[in-house]
Amino acid sequence: MSAIPRPVPPPRPSTEGPVPADVRVGAVVLTMGDRPAELAALLDSVADQYGPPIEVVLVVNGGKTPTGLPDFVRVIELDENVGIPAGRNVGAEALDCDVVMFLDDDGLIRDPGIANRLRTAFAHDPDLGIVTFRIVDPVTKTTQRRHVPRLGSGAPMRSGAVTTFLGGACAIRARVLREVGGLPDQFFYAHEETDLAWRALDAGWSVDYRADVVLEHPATSPARHPHYHRMNARNRVWLARRNLPWPILPAYLASWIVITAARRPDREGLQAWTLGFREGWHESCGPRNPISWRTVWHMTRLRRPPLI
Repeated sequence: MSAIPRPVPPPRPSTEGPVPADVRVGAVVLTMGDRPAELAALLDSVADQYGPPIEVVLVVNGGKTPTGLPDFVRVIELDENVGIPAGRNVGAEALDCDVVMFLDDDGLIRDPGIANRLRTAFAHDPDLGIVTFRIVDPVTKTTQRRHVPRLGSGAPMRSGAVTTFLGGACAIRARVLREVGGLPDQFFYAHEETDLAWRALDAGWSVDYRADVVLEHPATSPARHPHYHRMNARNRVWLARRNLPWPILPAYLASWIVITAARRPDREGLQAWTLGFREGWHESCGPRNPISWRTVWHMTRLRRPPLI
């Protein structure tokens, strides 16, 4: 692993009035180096944010390091693909800031006032731990249902408290990562955000979905990842084993067995899901620290009990 330090750009003046400039915002971008045009546009959009400059760490996760990067980007090169949560943890640990944004390398922030909006939100609410952004498709300007982290109709334009977040479009208070630990490295991909969100909620932090904090990202299917079904099932079991009180753990997993069957995956997908479900029980998932019943009740009042 190697790191390439780079200077930080000067601040840009804000047009949104006074903001708490003492809230230092950093950004972590994970890349395989296979989206150079999209990555360049994202980095430009981060540099265009109003207010104090944003420290940016680009983690090259076992891929090819892009060329022609802006001077303010610090690069960390990993020799192999360590997975999404571990790669993001590496980037977050390299930052010295109060709030860490995690951004997908093919995302785009068009609104230059987003960083100041985040500074204000975290400064005014000391219990705010995580902000999850609204993701919109750059062509249709719509938000996929799966990108709204609540049950029911979704209502993408309605902000409010939630119980999980979107890993590539979020901002997390650095203190949360220090207190409850980062994303679970061993998950590699899938459900790592929910694992962190549940631990944060249990520690007394809040998780907010903000419809006015927007990241543009092409509409995609999670099944595009080759190991989606296996990882989805394995990590679902790990999530439950690590975090849920034993009395509700079986109900949570049973509900997801029913949901998966109702989605009618093809034969290959179902076989992969079944394999992952078995792996979830037989492989180590890391330390078990079940959330309190108070947290279970809090999540239930937010209309997302840890049963589904």
